[in-house]
Amino acid sequence: MGGMPLQNASPALELPGLQQNQGSAMKSIGSESKPKKKICCACPDTKNLRDECIVQHGEEACTKWIEAHRQCLRAEGFNV
Repeated sequence: MGGMPLQNASPALELPGLQQNQGSAMKSIGSESKPKKKICCACPDTKNLRDECIVQHGEEACTKWIEAHRQCLRAEGFNV
């Protein structure tokens, strides 16, 4: 391919204002308390209790553990 290198590409090919919009969106996201972990790795204790209860007794009988896990996730910064 004998085209121009990407470094020398004309700035006119870029979408105007795209970087500005991305920057402001990232600032608004960053201002919220962002969870430090993935949701699957947060609150392993309550997750295990919840899962074990559901397997043994069914979801309807485990609302106490389900809610405890949700509260733990909320404390970690997740919106559940």
